[in-house]
Amino acid sequence: KFIYDLWGNAVNTASRMESHGVPGRIQVSFYTYELLRDKYEFEERGSIDIKGQGEMRTYFLTGPKTASPLKI
Repeated sequence: KFIYDLWGNAVNTASRMESHGVPGRIQVSFYTYELLRDKYEFEERGSIDIKGQGEMRTYFLTGPKTASPLKI
């Protein structure tokens, strides 16, 4: 019970994200998107229903951001 209490929400969310995922794609939550959006490109997937949490906005990670060339 203690371990579930400590990791329960994170593990449950990860499990739901995985079960609603698409093979070969990396799906992330809005919170992960917010943390990584300056370094990586994302494609918005939309909302999925996460049991016990309701609707969650999700994104697919598509790759690293490419540096734009300097304009002189």
